[in-house]
Amino acid sequence: MNNSGRVVYFNGKFVPESEAKISIYDSSLMFGDMVFEMTRSFNKKQFKLKEHLERLYNSIKITNIPIEMSINQMEEAVFETIEINEPFFNDDDEHRIMIDVSRGLLSIYQDVVSDYKGCNVIIADFPLRWTVSGMGELFDTGINAVIPSQKAIPAYLLDPKIKNRSRIHYLMANIEVSNYKGENNWALLTDTDGFIAEGTGDNFFIIKNNQIITPEGRNILRGISREYVLNELSKQLNIPVMEQNIEPYDVLTADEAFMTGTPFCILPVTSLNSQQIGSGQVGDLTKILIKTWGENLGVNIIQQIKKWNQSESTNPTGPSPYKFRKK
Repeated sequence: MNNSGRVVYFNGKFVPESEAKISIYDSSLMFGDMVFEMTRSFNKKQFKLKEHLERLYNSIKITNIPIEMSINQMEEAVFETIEINEPFFNDDDEHRIMIDVSRGLLSIYQDVVSDYKGCNVIIADFPLRWTVSGMGELFDTGINAVIPSQKAIPAYLLDPKIKNRSRIHYLMANIEVSNYKGENNWALLTDTDGFIAEGTGDNFFIIKNNQIITPEGRNILRGISREYVLNELSKQLNIPVMEQNIEPYDVLTADEAFMTGTPFCILPVTSLNSQQIGSGQVGDLTKILIKTWGENLGVNIIQQIKKWNQSESTNPTGPSPYKFRKK
């Protein structure tokens, strides 16, 4: 068995990564009843951890998971997990924290398969390069966003602002888009009214007449990276922003487009359904946003991810968080 040396925080204890397991009778497996957050570091320092934890505890509150751990205790556990795993990271690695919180065993299985009662809190720490493997070229070519038949789930059915593991609709969208011709195809979901909503783990933006425009926060997960662009980067660069309904027409007539997500920060989108956006090249303002983000944190984001691409020797198969990979 591959022993990475890394350990996982599991309900107050640290266990080897390969041994961190929950019961097959856990509510998360039965109902997808789990909320989560995933963060990243820049130069080994966590970025927007507090904001991620606040969103996590909002999700915990709304789903009524009976957690006894305070948000401050959760933060301490994250830092402890990072500290204990640091010796097993390369010098150029970044820490990708994954926090999962489930309700725990369904009541009919309590005292039958385990005497542990209460929710599960799991904190894993693994190299960010796993998540961004193969993305380096996308900073040069951009993504082809593809609108699948699968719709985003509207807030009146299941609020997407609760970051949860019930994401089969994301996977179905990615499976459909994997059959689309060409390369670098990523799903871009529309809501039930036909307006652009979000990607399968990322937020979407267009740029028109030097203004940043993004879908309203109603039927999407309000990403931490999205908020950073809207509330900090845009102000720093004196770029006006607007949240509004966006139609596919608006995307095709935009000057530029991009996705935001915690692991990669910003990825350019250069076409929609294989029709070019603007010049069909990575836009100048998109480049400025990526560059400034990296300068603010002391990391050349594009160079870092491209370097990891070169050092990555594996050829993964199966689904990733953002697209479905066929064998």
